[in-house]
Amino acid sequence: MGYPDTFEGFMIEDQKNWTDFKRKEFKPKPFESHDVDIKIDACGVCGSDVHTINGGWGECPLPICVGHEVIGKAIKVGDDVTTCKVGDRVGVGAQIQACLECRICKMGQENYCPNKVDTYGAKYKDGTISQGGYASHIRAHEYFTFKIPDNISTADAGPMMCAGLTVWSPLVRAKVGPGKKVGVVGIGGLGHFALLWASALGAEVYALSSNPSKKDDALKLGAKEFICTTADKEHWHEPWAFTFDFLLNTADMTHKFNIEQYTSTVGINGEFHHVGLPNEPLPPIMAQMFTVNGSKMGASHIGNRPELLEMLKMASEKGIKPMVQTLQLGEKGEGCAEAVRRVEGNDVRYRFSLVGFDKVFGS
Repeated sequence: MGYPDTFEGFMIEDQKNWTDFKRKEFKPKPFESHDVDIKIDACGVCGSDVHTINGGWGECPLPICVGHEVIGKAIKVGDDVTTCKVGDRVGVGAQIQACLECRICKMGQENYCPNKVDTYGAKYKDGTISQGGYASHIRAHEYFTFKIPDNISTADAGPMMCAGLTVWSPLVRAKVGPGKKVGVVGIGGLGHFALLWASALGAEVYALSSNPSKKDDALKLGAKEFICTTADKEHWHEPWAFTFDFLLNTADMTHKFNIEQYTSTVGINGEFHHVGLPNEPLPPIMAQMFTVNGSKMGASHIGNRPELLEMLKMASEKGIKPMVQTLQLGEKGEGCAEAVRRVEGNDVRYRFSLVGFDKVFGS
């Protein structure tokens, strides 16, 4: 059959065999007046892809095509689309639809819309299950479709759609900038973006990691100092008491943290904020832990459209380049399998983009 009636992608059919990608056709949601069809050129590989297909975050609808850091060319736009035109290079992140009518959406918080549709594994009103970007095409609402500045490469732009936005949003909402001290916990796909963004925003940035081998990268990415949390597991935090205005955790191993050590480094009324989401529950905590410095702990979900546009603008104007490795998609999805295995094993510096989609799906 083929486009426009069906798309083709690499899908997982069994979470027990989560690296066994099968090339399959799937039917997209019906095309509507605000929709954009995108011929995919690249797709970043997110930790969320791994947590979804391996069952870490529970069951998911199968078969599933993951991938929500999509870059490609707009090849069809609905009659009411105003945000892009046919031929534009555009991106799609981890959200593909919201009602845009509820109180939350009208507040500009569409990333928290109770009727939001995630880019893959979510159900549209007509019952269609959304499928992601390890595929030939994706169909997205124009509000969640973003023109990519010319001077940002396709491979670099992909991870910005999710990883970049996921850390950008809490940083700007915390008003990170000159005069602020920011700690970034975990130097990986999310954390390396957080160092880039916080530094570009003018903050004094510190990298916290259990892996001393990441020191040089952290300093190159904008950190003023590198704090190794395993050099002295019992006392590493003590010199940093009451230091950070904002402490951003990007690691997905929080269930193994001594959380009180981290919160003790937060300044008065500061925040320990989470965007790294582990498979396991957090360890027990006492409310009294937060009374020492009047701190708080929270989390966030991606970001909204204005934030993503602002992020792309800054990356373009300041020439910010993330650390991205490319992998060929492969005729049998070999690149997908290698990417998710290596992400699961933390064998990436610091984000993968799958490329070579034309070689597989044709032009």
